[in-house]
Amino acid sequence: MQRKVIISCAVTGSADTPGRNPAVPVTPEQIANSALDAAKAGAAIVHIHVRDPNTTKPSMETAHYREVMERVRARNGDVLINLTTGPGARFTHDENDPSKPGPGSSLKSPEDRVRHVVELKPDICSLDMGSLNMGDRVFVNTPSHLQAMAEAIKSAGVMPELEVFETGHLLLAKRFLEQGYVRPPGMFQICLGISWGQPATPEAMTYMRNLLPPQSPWFAFGISLHQFPMVAQTVLLGGHPRVGLEDNLYLERGKLAPSNAALVEKAAKIIEILGDHVATPGEARQILGLAPTNA
Repeated sequence: MQRKVIISCAVTGSADTPGRNPAVPVTPEQIANSALDAAKAGAAIVHIHVRDPNTTKPSMETAHYREVMERVRARNGDVLINLTTGPGARFTHDENDPSKPGPGSSLKSPEDRVRHVVELKPDICSLDMGSLNMGDRVFVNTPSHLQAMAEAIKSAGVMPELEVFETGHLLLAKRFLEQGYVRPPGMFQICLGISWGQPATPEAMTYMRNLLPPQSPWFAFGISLHQFPMVAQTVLLGGHPRVGLEDNLYLERGKLAPSNAALVEKAAKIIEILGDHVATPGEARQILGLAPTNA
């Protein structure tokens, strides 16, 4: 049976990637334009981080998020906007005193991490459902902080995208649904291939998919060379894929992706080859239980 498959595009992320691929957008104008191009190519959702335009480093400035949203909405009133709440969770030890944060740490309060979401009220925002050794840093998301963020997101009327990097994250997300911090059925994002979370394999995705609440719409992605194999796997297992320059800089082996739109176009082709159809933003809203844009 054919179904409508939503493509989500993660436009820029926060990793140190602009120097590795010039297509990675940095300024609010570049991020908005890249998001608009991705939407034109078939992405129903654009996932937005922002960066300091001068340093290219990750930013938490509400003004940057506002500019991106205004630029996108001025030209496209349909595409779903998904703002990150990931920044403000990185921790490294000070080499001389392990009890103190070292260079690269960015721990912020729950209120700081969702301030832009509460103020701007996008359609969706990410909520990373647990802590993780991420490379050589710790990605810190304690249950009490996540609860405070979830309650603020719910009060703002925004749908949280429950990002799960390993099984414990998924189980905590299910508990949040049971306790009412997140409105059921929830929207999940299975994140694969990040060091040191679940690997980007069919077995890992299937295992996590099988633990999801039966009625929950779910997305998945694999990073780097795993991006497109995981697109196919996601579609085959009944989910919705995420692609984009946040997760992968290459269109194919040895060939840098010229744009987010090119990655979306390749994902759309995989969906169609597998016999399904790419969902429009309106269809995505229906699948996710969100109000239509004219409501």
